Parts: sequence; C-alpha cells; structure tokens
Amino acid sequence: MTDGWVPCSDGARDRGDPLVATGSHGDRWFLVENQAAWGRHALLDPPFDHALGRALVHRIEGAGIRPLAIRRPGRRAPQVGVRWALVDSRAGRESVRWGHVDDPQDLLDVPLDGSAGVPSDRPVFAVCAHGRHDQCCAVRGRVVAAGLAAAYPEETWECSHLGGDRFAGTMVLLPHGLYYGWVDDADAVTVADAYLAGRVAPRFLRGRSSSSHPVQAAQHFAREHLGDDRLDAYVPLSEDRTADGWTVRLDAPDGPVTVALVETSSDPLLSTCAATEALPVRQWALGRIEG
Repeated sequence: MTDGWVPCSDGARDRGDPLVATGSHGDRWFLVENQAAWGRHALLDPPFDHALGRALVHRIEGAGIRPLAIRRPGRRAPQVGVRWALVDSRAGRESVRWGHVDDPQDLLDVPLDGSAGVPSDRPVFAVCAHGRHDQCCAVRGRVVAAGLAAAYPEETWECSHLGGDRFAGTMVLLPHGLYYGWVDDADAVTVADAYLAGRVAPRFLRGRSSSSHPVQAAQHFAREHLGDDRLDAYVPLSEDRTADGWTVRLDAPDGPVTVALVETSSDPLLSTCAATEALPVRQWALGRIEG
C-alpha cells in the first residue's frame, strides 16, 4: 500500500460520494448457504469445491439469475446439507422460496423457474461481509450484520460481494432488492424497520436491483422533492435517453411526474480497496422535475 492510502469506504465518506443510483442489477437471485470461509469469489474459490462452483455459477448466470453466497453471522456452526433460496425481485413478482439439499452436487438439479422450494413471507436481510473481496466489507459489514442479527436473527445473513464496496456497510433487502449503503451499527435496524413497514430509508438507499440506474436516480429525486417514502411509490412509466442524460416518467398519486436527469462523471477515484488505478464513475444530477 502506498503512502496516503485509505480504505475505499473511508475515502468515499471523506469525499461525500453520492449513493444515488449505485445499485447493481439483479432481477432474480439464487442464494447458496456456505458457512465456511470464503475465497475472493465465494462460490468459485476454495474451500468451496471449484468444479461444482463453476458449474453452479454458469448454470445460475445462464438463467439470468444472480448467485449469492450466504451464511449466518458470528461463530461458524457445522453445516449439514445446503440451504438455498430462489428470490424474485421484479416488481409485482416479489417472492422468496427456500429449499435444502443433502449433497451440494444436488444444487445443479434445483429448478430455476420458481417451481421448487417452499414459499416464505420472511424477508432476507443480506449484509455484505466478504472480506476476501474487499476489506471494508469485513471491517464494516460484519459489525452491521452482528447488530442486525441481534434484532432480526432469522432474517439476517452475511452475504458475498454485492458491489459498491466504497459504500460499506452495504446490504440488500430481499425480495424487493433494495440496496443500502453507508449503514453503520443501529442504522441497519432502522433500515430493516422501515422495510417491514413498507417504506424505504432514503438517507441510505442506493436503488432497487430490478430498476435501471436512470429509474433509480429518478425515484431518488422524486422522493427528495415530493417526500413519498412508500416502498411502492413512483413506479416507472417510461425512460428515454436525451442528449445529456435521461428523462424518466414516474407514476404518482396526483398524476405522472417527469424527472429530467443529467448524467455526469466524478473525478477519478479508487472505487475499491484493491483498485490500483483511479477512474471516474457515473453520477447523476437533477435537471428538472415536473408534475
């Protein structure tokens, strides 16, 4: 590490990097319980079986689904079999289905069309604690996961890489796929409480996984200006590219809202602890909002 180096999340907080529209894409998810230590790629590197991991990830991603390793926070208990969950985050189709296999190889035979597993109304609070991928996820994420598990032990899991390491602690609330960042200690319980009440916590919200980045940005600015923090507020009606950004129309109680977005770039920055080259990242500014 060079002189002046700081962890990526410390640098992001010092700069005040915006959380707006930084949630990565994920319409559906396949969660795989792996209570062991994780390599840099939790389902591809030892101690997870490499051949099985390659076949499993290839199959899951080939179906347009995002793989995610999960484990309970705290001391590692012996694992008997493998729990898995298939999650749908698409608007109007939100669901969680849990299953179990005795032999990890049987994960390759789990149907990915939503026909397998037992439906569950219990949400999944997944906190990134993937330290081998980025140290900030370990330093900040594990503390967040432990605190959240004290309040919601059945809902809370540590998870593998979510993206947005510089925003650690990061978490995603499933099935809706709500990404949150810069979550510390008691913040996670506040975020979870809002979710269970059918609301978002705008201060920490990065965006919804099933929405495009322009829609994520438009919803942020609509909430900021109009104040509706309901989970299902501002359903997207259309999104169109413009010369300098996007125009997004959102549904609202008093009629559609049109949000004009300006797409910009940050100054070059190191977006992860492992990054060796500073690069600009996409950012969003509000042009106007009408409706």
